[in-house]
Amino acid sequence: MSATRFDAEARQGLAMVAPPLIYAVLILAAPVMTILAYSFFKDGYLEIIREFTLENYRMVLADPVFHKVMLRSVVVAVLVTLATVLLAFPVAYFLSFMVRPERKAMWIFLITIPFWTSYLIRVFLWKALLAENGVVNSILLQLHIISEPISNMLFNVEAMVITLAHAYAPFAILPIYVALEKIDRSLLEAGRDLGESRLMTFWRVTLPLAMPGVIAATLIVFIPTIGDYVTPELIGGGKVPLIANMVQANMLAIDNKPMGSALAVTAMLIVAVMSLIFVFLNRKFLRVTS
Repeated sequence: MSATRFDAEARQGLAMVAPPLIYAVLILAAPVMTILAYSFFKDGYLEIIREFTLENYRMVLADPVFHKVMLRSVVVAVLVTLATVLLAFPVAYFLSFMVRPERKAMWIFLITIPFWTSYLIRVFLWKALLAENGVVNSILLQLHIISEPISNMLFNVEAMVITLAHAYAPFAILPIYVALEKIDRSLLEAGRDLGESRLMTFWRVTLPLAMPGVIAATLIVFIPTIGDYVTPELIGGGKVPLIANMVQANMLAIDNKPMGSALAVTAMLIVAVMSLIFVFLNRKFLRVTS
């Protein structure tokens, strides 16, 4: 009887898991496996020669353009992550420690409002703000701070960092807020009772206990930023391409899908290694603070 019941529960559990599992396989695993397979094929004139080769990876690893673009992608992702997390932490801290409990839901609602609009629309808005005839230049001219429009606010790394930091800010605020909410307030009171100042209590108690949330926010922001395609294309104007733009150029413009696939797989491996470092740090902080 128990075995029959166990089999029934197993079938019920499998039925519940099957739809998301099939979805994950079709939407995630199948495209990745296709790109992986294409990376080992040869490129022919307007066709793909399905013969195994490692030449695509040799060319990628020896290509100085790939090295430069990949390094730029990592640097931009690191700058965006640093800017986002450093700006998100004070917001999350204010929300957790300063806002009354009955108002926190309203603040979280306000933080998530940017998700109501398309990511593409938000990028276009930043382009309108930073353009030579955009909002920022118009305000500076009206205030007589500048005598002529600033022409170099767009099509550079700084503009891309600002746009991406704004786009991914909620992704950083929410995990840090959750980590801060889990902190036992009695620990902070104990630190102050022992003569610690608020600053030292924050440094020795609050910040270490919030580090799992900070590392999670870092991981959440870093991974999509390094593979972003829209912002370098619109805000960067194609002048500062990232790895996603290089993959797109090989896939479509150059029509070399095996090379584009090899670029994509190599970039994914680099991001995976860096992500595993973040995961290791997160687990280390979890063990220390548990």
